[in-house]
Amino acid sequence: MLRLASKRLLGLATGEAASSRPLQILPRLYHENVIDHYNNPRNVGSFDKNDPNVGTGLVGAPACGDVMKLQIKIDEKSGKIVDACFKTFGCGSAIASSSVATEWVKGKSTEEVLTIKNTEIAKHLSLPPVKLHCSMLAEDAIKAAVKDVEAKRAKLNGSEAAPAEKAANADEMVAGELKGGKNCEEETCLEDCVCNLEPMVIT
Repeated sequence: MLRLASKRLLGLATGEAASSRPLQILPRLYHENVIDHYNNPRNVGSFDKNDPNVGTGLVGAPACGDVMKLQIKIDEKSGKIVDACFKTFGCGSAIASSSVATEWVKGKSTEEVLTIKNTEIAKHLSLPPVKLHCSMLAEDAIKAAVKDVEAKRAKLNGSEAAPAEKAANADEMVAGELKGGKNCEEETCLEDCVCNLEPMVIT
């Protein structure tokens, strides 16, 4: 029975071989927006990942093998995203999702782009359910890029603040020692002042 059904599907059953045509596999029909972004992807390229104003998001989908790298460039003064680019290894839907994401993040703050949802990208591209993971990758890549650039800027701000903090601490210590002890609050400090005692560790 199964063999007969297979022959009929292939148009090879008795009496049908000459008259019927071979089975045709219809191509998947994509929305014009997907085709547009696939044929003419926006912002393909890469930035220097070591630039403190550049955030890099690298994400992948083990289920299908798609890998997406999305980068954003932040303006130091305004904090806005002034440019974005991507490189994606994957299907047409993944490439289109990346392309749309780079367009949507430009001109926005990092807080604003975190509100971009995969459902919005999927709706814009009219992605079928089987391709929704591509839009999820785009959302994850945006979040990863923002997290990366914020970590860089926090580290940079911390390293700049460190010398100032050390200088302030040094001034406090000097002022304390001038009063008499290691860091005594009294204007006059005697030799047996508690500030001169070594710290004790009680176990």
